[in-house]
Amino acid sequence: MALIANPALWGQPVPEWLSLQQAALLYGVSVDTLRRRIRHGQLRASRFGQRLIRVRTADLDELFRPIPTVRPIRHSWT
Repeated sequence: MALIANPALWGQPVPEWLSLQQAALLYGVSVDTLRRRIRHGQLRASRFGQRLIRVRTADLDELFRPIPTVRPIRHSWT
């Protein structure tokens, strides 16, 4: 999850469901990217009423998981 917009870092609980706008802000992607992932079946979403689309935080964490590295990254400035 993006560190800047992570509510857990502010001492707030992370909600189970997020709107597409909230998810885009938290994960640093566009709403169009989330809609595309939903359309292609890569991200599960639920419709609440006729217009509201929500995604589960757990599904977003699974979709945007970190890429493992073989060895630690060494920076030249450290």
